[in-house]
Amino acid sequence: MVQFNLLPDVKLEYVKTQRTKRLLTVVSFVASAAGLVILLLSIVSVDVVQKKNLHDLNNDISKYSSQLKAVPDLDKILTVQNQLGTLTSLHDQKPVTSRLFSYITQLTPAQANLNNLAIDFTANTLTIGGTAPSLDTVSTYTDTLKATTYGVKGTSGSKPAFSNVVLSSFGRTDTGATFTITLGFDPTIFNTKDQVSLTVPQSADVDQSKIFGEGN
Repeated sequence: MVQFNLLPDVKLEYVKTQRTKRLLTVVSFVASAAGLVILLLSIVSVDVVQKKNLHDLNNDISKYSSQLKAVPDLDKILTVQNQLGTLTSLHDQKPVTSRLFSYITQLTPAQANLNNLAIDFTANTLTIGGTAPSLDTVSTYTDTLKATTYGVKGTSGSKPAFSNVVLSSFGRTDTGATFTITLGFDPTIFNTKDQVSLTVPQSADVDQSKIFGEGN
């Protein structure tokens, strides 16, 4: 069976254009409907859901605030908790004072006896007073302090342990000499976080177990 297309070309183009127009209309309608649905959902989310969430959060805040305010002496409790929280850091900053006697034993010549020892951990200063058989021993003691270095476990290198070492006063007696030495110290040598070791010059004669005079 043979079919003949009797429609002119212009008519065919018109029909195709109408079909395309209808298709575009349908697609535009569907896209507009989808956009409208998305817009409505956004409005509902912002205007309803989020407002409800904010309202619930405000209610929770008011509820828990009231519960906290009802706790007796809340301000005192919070103050104590804050103070407890600082104890760890304060402990870490506290100098290890027990190291002083070990250091003094390492540094003081065997012939010298100490009768005065004052340390200031705020100014990082130390005052040492005592007696020695001669001023040469006092001079050796002073030089030892100046030349002593320290090292920290886990690190390389060494640093001077003491600074501004000064023989501030001295005198002669029938049995020898008296002296007072003032100096500054590196606070690291008393730091609780560091394991410190002193390096004392080998020329210093400090092999001893008792350095403080009787009755002091």
